[in-house]
Amino acid sequence: MTPLPPPAAPLQADVLVCGGGVAGTMAAIAAARHGAAVLLVERYGFLGGNATAGAVAQFNSWQTASGRRVVAGLADEVVARLTQLGAAGAHQTFVMSTGHKMDRVEYAPETLKLVLDDMVIDAGVQPLLHATLLDVSCAGRQVEAVRVLTKGGIVSIRPRLLIDATGDIDALKRAGARFLELEDGEELQPATMMFRFGPIDFGRFDAVPPDEMAALARQGFEQGHLPRAALHCARDPFSPDAWFNISRLAVDATDPMALGRAEIDGRRQAWRAASYLKACVPGCAQGQLRAFGTQVGVRETRRIEGDHVLTAQELLAPAPFEDAIAAGAYPIDIHAARGGGLHYQSLGDDHAYQIPYRSLIPTAFDNALAVGRGVSATHAALAAIRVMTISMAVGQAAGTAAALATRRRAGSNDDGPADVRAVSIAALRRQLENDGACLR
Repeated sequence: MTPLPPPAAPLQADVLVCGGGVAGTMAAIAAARHGAAVLLVERYGFLGGNATAGAVAQFNSWQTASGRRVVAGLADEVVARLTQLGAAGAHQTFVMSTGHKMDRVEYAPETLKLVLDDMVIDAGVQPLLHATLLDVSCAGRQVEAVRVLTKGGIVSIRPRLLIDATGDIDALKRAGARFLELEDGEELQPATMMFRFGPIDFGRFDAVPPDEMAALARQGFEQGHLPRAALHCARDPFSPDAWFNISRLAVDATDPMALGRAEIDGRRQAWRAASYLKACVPGCAQGQLRAFGTQVGVRETRRIEGDHVLTAQELLAPAPFEDAIAAGAYPIDIHAARGGGLHYQSLGDDHAYQIPYRSLIPTAFDNALAVGRGVSATHAALAAIRVMTISMAVGQAAGTAAALATRRRAGSNDDGPADVRAVSIAALRRQLENDGACLR
């Protein structure tokens, strides 16, 4: 029998980012730009998460209702790079088919893959794509090693600091972290299968009055053609097509069997919805379903138990935080797991809220942070801060904090675990503001 080869030596990194969605990618870029040796692990062969694989196709909520910017920094750079490639629309405000006013930047998901590639490589991040999280080993309150499965076999990584950006917070789950539970009467927000439809005569489509579009959405839902009473879409910058966000899939996306069923049902929902668009919606008569998202877009699964649990009341007050590291103005937007409606709590004209650094810190660990839709927040608070613009801002903050936490003293070769709670909040906030981020 041929003996097995010895295992490869573990990879070393100051910062390991698990998950290459927009939150994780911004975290990796920020950490690397500030001097950390960063390894970015992603299960797909491209970055972006819901922004690319989920094909959400629009970055929502950059500003308050009155127009004050609350998200900038690396998120702005992403849009600037997309714009240079002709792959982003102008920032605009619009009225959704549910009647709610929103602001957004539409973009091409395929081109975003290229933009994120360039930003990661330019920053000096080492990407490890096609890598699936296997397990995590810990010693007390320290994450010591993460193992991932690759085409070349199992790879072990020993980071000084872990940023979990997996969405489902899979890395910290395997590490034994504690999580927040849903309260009585709460259900996980449903997922969505985005689909691309076209060609659309946007002259006719955009000319439909909001009340008529809302009536068409209600009609489609009541007749069983639409899974929810909505006809939201984001226009593709390169064609007369649009990506539609109108399916509804009640699923716990951490359940592998349920997730697979949701993917199948999502494609069926998209097909029925496309038929309704073609038959009943002005401007869509010549259209057809052209593509599905690579995966369902997941709004909510696990939420980490953090040093601070952000609440809806703190968003609505809004509460000031001494350790605020990002801001947002997206409303509380809870999609019902069943039925066609949603709970949408708008904010005041110049209302914005803050996200504290403590909501990124898992209570059970000293050298780990969580970003994206798994941060420490109540179900209702997450319904506001989960959107991709805010996730990019939080990711930038986490990456900057990670770089500060792992920064070696002059003449020091300290390769031990970092302490995320030892980061100077004043220095972190000062650095974020210098890098163009908005903190209030």
